[in-house]
Amino acid sequence: MKSPLLSLPGAVPAEGADEGVAAHYGDLFREQRALADGTGFVDLSHRGVVTVTGEDRLSWLHLLLTQHVSELPPGQATEALILSANGHIEHALYLVDDGTTVWAHVEPGTREALLAYLESMKFFYKVEVADRTADTAVVHLPAGSIAGAPEGAVVRETPYGRDLFLPRVGLEAFAAEAGPPAGILAYEALRVEQHRPRLGFETDHRTIPHELGWIGSAVHLQKGCYRGQETVARVQNLGKPPRRLVFLHLDGSEVHLPAAGTEIRLADDGPDGRKVGFVTTSARHHELGPVALALVKRNVPVDARLMAGDTAAAQETVVAP
Repeated sequence: MKSPLLSLPGAVPAEGADEGVAAHYGDLFREQRALADGTGFVDLSHRGVVTVTGEDRLSWLHLLLTQHVSELPPGQATEALILSANGHIEHALYLVDDGTTVWAHVEPGTREALLAYLESMKFFYKVEVADRTADTAVVHLPAGSIAGAPEGAVVRETPYGRDLFLPRVGLEAFAAEAGPPAGILAYEALRVEQHRPRLGFETDHRTIPHELGWIGSAVHLQKGCYRGQETVARVQNLGKPPRRLVFLHLDGSEVHLPAAGTEIRLADDGPDGRKVGFVTTSARHHELGPVALALVKRNVPVDARLMAGDTAAAQETVVAP
């Protein structure tokens, strides 16, 4: 979905997974500072929107998701995963129930596979699944924002701000009233600062929830069966996920940020040392400078000095070994 807000002054289109919205509107750090101060908004209208209606919607989703949602109160936001039979992360959903409908936004490019899976699991349950991407846009208001939600919008309130599901036809009118826009690069820089993983960025084909700190926020450990639960329980009991998420402070003297997939080695091992991980997301932060999220092997010491390619990096623990 190509956003009409790409016609706003200064808009530079994003590339890759976030194609369809603006990377920035001319001043990355100003946009970050505005979001950190609780002003402006982020256009996330390229994300997929899926709804589930019907009297069985919460009890049915409870059987499929890693999160406890059978008694989810109206208006309470949560997030959940769908795992493979081996416990690997396949989908991430950002949910809210408005009393009659569960609304979820998902990563661009994932909604078709998600819809196919949900449809295959309906059986005799009284639920209807719908793709609402064509008529519904997602926008993000930062924490502390006093901007109001337009009439007809569904609000998903989180500690990091509010996600609004609003009619796509009203996106331009909302933008005219909501304050200065911030691009996806500003949003991503703050996500990295907040240590929040993202499907397709911090995940690969073998990622399990424990590696990213998704236990608690997206995985409930005391709920009933769901696909992949055996892996979650085994790793929880043994306490040994094979990898762990770390936050990196990168050497600010480097001109280029290490790209996603850049190999990480122990600094003391030199340039020919063994690979111990890889960068998942890097960003330029308005206060912290160049930063990144990365996955490293569990046994990498928490105080080890690292090299992300040719860039020196100091780590902060996100997931304890």
